[in-house]
Amino acid sequence: MKKTTHATTREQASRDLETFPPQMPSRRVAVIGAGAAGLVAARELRREGHAPAPVVFERAVGVGGTWRYDDAASADPLGAGGVHGSLYASLRTNLPRESMGFLDFPFVADEGSIDPRRFPGHQEVLRYLETFARRFDLLGLVRLQTEVVGVRRSRVDGVGAGAAGWTVSYCSRKLAGGELQEEEEQSEVFDAVVVCNGHFAEPLLADIAGIGGWPGKQLHSHSYRVPDPFHGQVVVVIGYHPSGMDISRDIAGVAKEVHVAIRAAPAEMQSATAHANLWLHPMIECAEEDGSVVFQDGSRVKADSIVHCTGYKYGFPFLEEDGIVSVDNNRVGPLYKHVFPPQLAPHISFIGLPFKLILFPVFRLQSNWVAGALSGRIELPSPEEMMLDVMAFYSDMEARGWPKRFTHNLGVEAWTFEYQDWLAEQCGLEKMEEWRRVIYVAARARVLVRPESYRDEWDDDQLVAQAHITSSTATYGLASVGFSSLRGHAIKEFR
Repeated sequence: MKKTTHATTREQASRDLETFPPQMPSRRVAVIGAGAAGLVAARELRREGHAPAPVVFERAVGVGGTWRYDDAASADPLGAGGVHGSLYASLRTNLPRESMGFLDFPFVADEGSIDPRRFPGHQEVLRYLETFARRFDLLGLVRLQTEVVGVRRSRVDGVGAGAAGWTVSYCSRKLAGGELQEEEEQSEVFDAVVVCNGHFAEPLLADIAGIGGWPGKQLHSHSYRVPDPFHGQVVVVIGYHPSGMDISRDIAGVAKEVHVAIRAAPAEMQSATAHANLWLHPMIECAEEDGSVVFQDGSRVKADSIVHCTGYKYGFPFLEEDGIVSVDNNRVGPLYKHVFPPQLAPHISFIGLPFKLILFPVFRLQSNWVAGALSGRIELPSPEEMMLDVMAFYSDMEARGWPKRFTHNLGVEAWTFEYQDWLAEQCGLEKMEEWRRVIYVAARARVLVRPESYRDEWDDDQLVAQAHITSSTATYGLASVGFSSLRGHAIKEFR
């Protein structure tokens, strides 16, 4: 792989604070969501010179998105039930912190760290995002406890600048008399909308034959917080991706037995685990009225509870159904490079749809691409060319035998870095560092080989040392610019 050259610290800091020439078009932009994607989108839009500054709508009480822990679980154990948070109390990152952070804002342990471990708990990630928001003076852009309930095109009268206006309708919740009260719906018109609402809010459930007559309790991981309710039970967990791995082991500490159903042929797996009361099985064949859960290899257990660690559906309940995008078996489309609907680009875009990749750096690259396309700094292909690219991608997936639900899965190593490198090239930004790529690949491999200990045992200390050197340099660069300079830049962009 070709080695990337990096700018000096001061050059990097200077470039990060650069405002593009004023003659470029400026848009009033709405950003939906103040998680990692929404925060970095707001920063990139403001850096690009879009004025007035973007408005970020966030329905929660603070920034952080999915990284805000909520003790409350849904009243509907199998649905979202109005609860946005999906974290469980014991959750730790499944990637090391040095690979997770934004390329120009390292995720390092410092004197303010809540959890200095290399694979920290969710509280440390939230602290990082809150620090990011403060450092780049983003909190003033965010309207908290404000939920977007509708997005519709207010006019479509041509192509290019000013072609599409977007009416964003929202409801705010305010504290009155000690209680939260929802205000009347309001609307504002924007030149563009950037959707960053995440995809960990609408549970996806396993389809189990006979489940209607099965007498036990069911729960989706969205509503799981702590293992206590499963004390002494026989529990079946469906799914063995990160949440399934974590939750099954969490529950094993209090349950009588835990049986995990996974997508793997029996010959490819060993049923025993490091826990004496935790076993792996092939997927569930059916559930029966006597409480039995039957697996595809014919084995069965009488279970008290089933926990669905089966992922989530993409959902955009605020978008009017007039052909902006559709969601079909978790394929959001048509979208050019997972971001732009071809016929409406760049006036509406989606940040953060791909998964199984290094998320925060990709959010930044996607955001920079969107900001540049809106200003005219970056030229997009024609709508027809973008649509041809989308259809070619779908055809390639079909030829490989991949289902639609894999559309945004960039977990194949070549695809992960190919996509990130392509975005960096479009934006005129440097590619991701080699050490970050190697750390990411090694971390993913350790999950499979050492699922019990991968967060606390590793053998890539030389890469960690290199990451720390890079992080120290980047941190020094930000410090040398100074928060006052960042604030001054923000004020300049507001004007």
